[in-house]
Amino acid sequence: MRPTDLFQESVLALGANRLRSALTMLGIIIGVASVILMLAVGEGSKRNVAKSIASLGANQVIVQSGAGNQGGFRGSTGSLPTLTLDDAAAMAELHSVRNVAPISNSQAQVVAGGRNRSTQITGTLPAYFAINNMNLSEGSLFTESDVRTSGNVAVIGETVSKDLFGLASPIGQTLRIQRQTFVVIGRLAPKGQGFGGQDQDDVIVLPVTTAQRKLSGTPFPGAVSLVMVESRFPEQRGYTEQEITLLLRQRHRISATADDDFSVRNLSSVSQTLQSVSNIISILLAAVASICLFVGGVGIMNIMLVSVSERTREIGIRMALGGPRRTILLQFLIESVSLSLAGGLLGVLLGLTMGLLVAASGALTPVFSLGAVSLAFGMALAVGVGFGFWPAMRASRLEPVEALRHQ
Repeated sequence: MRPTDLFQESVLALGANRLRSALTMLGIIIGVASVILMLAVGEGSKRNVAKSIASLGANQVIVQSGAGNQGGFRGSTGSLPTLTLDDAAAMAELHSVRNVAPISNSQAQVVAGGRNRSTQITGTLPAYFAINNMNLSEGSLFTESDVRTSGNVAVIGETVSKDLFGLASPIGQTLRIQRQTFVVIGRLAPKGQGFGGQDQDDVIVLPVTTAQRKLSGTPFPGAVSLVMVESRFPEQRGYTEQEITLLLRQRHRISATADDDFSVRNLSSVSQTLQSVSNIISILLAAVASICLFVGGVGIMNIMLVSVSERTREIGIRMALGGPRRTILLQFLIESVSLSLAGGLLGVLLGLTMGLLVAASGALTPVFSLGAVSLAFGMALAVGVGFGFWPAMRASRLEPVEALRHQ
């Protein structure tokens, strides 16, 4: 028989039991859709991680003050104010450093008109915006002149702007922090959530001198807990770390045998860890989806074995009339593959549709690729061949006399 004749017979055989064929394909449909959706979600998650890392600044080196000892117990990093504005100014003079931004963070209640909210107050220098890739949606940033004069000016995030001023422009509006009045001169472009779900737009940025002298009331004037450094050479951040470490040890007069009273790190390790976690999650999602395909394959095998049992007498008649065993094997194998291919096509459509629905919800943006779709469809084809081969082989090995006796 010609291949086209075998295919027509296979379609007729499957069409004779439409409900059973549809239920058998359901496992393949769900499996293929799951593989496509899970791979797309995994790729979307990896891109979100990469975007979050990029939003923090690819060239950042973080310098934190040290940990203090109190009553025999060592505190956490940053608990001892060992870094100062003068340290930050000295770091800015290093050859491998492009920008430096000392940071003084605090939490405060902010009032504007009849509205108020608790938000993060960040005192820093103008370089802070460049280091963190922050852009303005309107207004302007404060300047070095504002830092020198401890000006009462503020740049606010999108979340703060909406909560305090609604849809109106905040530029030129005033807000109060600890009885101090500030003029809003700029609104930052939205950045969304950062690591750990932190809202990066829930912030008010002030000149560091203003934050220290008029808000914090710190017993350590000029002290900061954190300094952000932008390396001039991204591929040589390790060299920048070494320069900073040597400089601070000299400035703090730390002996050769003593521990640092500060810590220096960059985001590369964080990036690698997050990417590794994201890759593992993607693999797990794909594995779970592959199990769905495996279950669908078991369903195809069961149905094909039932079909062989139901058509044993038909197989015996065909063999008795001279039909070759190879033709019997091919017919049942074509039936199995046809179920898988039809289920694979419908699964691709379902997976793409579900991905579009997920994207429309705004929770996550799945990233589809031709490779992922091809992989899922190829797996469906492999399932059809793999799980259909045994029933087809069993049908082709039936003895004609025994098959004709089958009732």
